[in-house]
Order: sequence, then structure tokens, then C-alpha cells
Amino acid sequence: MKESNGGRPRSARILLFTGDGKGKTTAALGLAARASGHGLRALVVQFIKSDPSTGEMETFRRLGGVEIQQTGLGFVPPPTSPHFSEHRAAAERGLALASEALSSGRYDLLVLDEVCNAVARGLLEEARVIQAIRQAGPATCVVMTGRGATEGLVSLADTVTEMRCVKHAYHAGVSAQKGVEF
Repeated sequence: MKESNGGRPRSARILLFTGDGKGKTTAALGLAARASGHGLRALVVQFIKSDPSTGEMETFRRLGGVEIQQTGLGFVPPPTSPHFSEHRAAAERGLALASEALSSGRYDLLVLDEVCNAVARGLLEEARVIQAIRQAGPATCVVMTGRGATEGLVSLADTVTEMRCVKHAYHAGVSAQKGVEF
């Protein structure tokens, strides 16, 4: 294995965008667009989202260069809900897809959108997510997003950015806006 600066074995580059502020997915999708502009192959796996009519879905359908797979079922109910197991199964399907993609070498950039939420909400086990990410080749960049990043995911990442909500229009009664929030 090649050595990188500092004598550390070269491994996949791992970024994490977390926090209660807006912009985690937006930043990750910006990286996917940038990678595509450089001719790199990008895959976005959305672990919670399930709406095929979002702006990002339509944009990348039109432009190409970035594949998006939605495996989630939308808003996650509490663990006591009879529907929670369906959300867990959907997250597991997303992890299987991501794991295969990470080990395949077909993608230069993989965005695991809201994977932090999936772990924090008990849909996925942190250890299994870490194991999947460790399969990525040294030329791969992995981006994790979502609220509630666990200590293990933070530790795994090379770069961690926390988006902090200072003020949000939603708290003043302003509804989510097409093109801004979705």
C-alpha cells in the first residue's frame, strides 16, 4: 500500500458533514457536481429520502454524470412504530448498495446521504457502516452526511464539518421552499 504524507497508509478520503444546520446534503451534492465536472464517476445513496421529484434528482437526470439511488422511505417514525422495521430494512438495502459500490472501484466519489441519521436513529449499526466504508479503494472519496454523527463516524473521517443552525426560516413559520430545501 502506498504511503501518504506523514507515513500513514493511503486509504480512501472520508469527509463528514453533520450538525443541526442546513446545507449538509447541499454541500455533498456540490462535491458530486464538481467531481462530475472533472469526469469522475459519482454515486449518491440517499438513506432516508424517498421523493424522486427533488431538484437534485431532476438536475442529475438532465446533466448526467452523477447517479442517485434513493433507498429510504421518508421521515423515520419512532422505534415503537410498527413501520420502523420497514425503514430499517430500507436502510439495510441502502447499506448493501453502498457496500457493493464502495468495494467495486466503479466510483470515484460516493455520497452516503443521511447515513449519520440512519445510524443515530438505530436503522443501521455504526460498525457495519464503518466496515463498508473501509472497503473503499485509496482513490475513492466518501462523503457522509446527516445529523447526529456518532463518535465512530467522526473518528473515521479525515475532514468533519459541522453545520450549526443560527437561525432558520422554518422556526418563523416559513414553509420549505422548492429549490432551496428540496
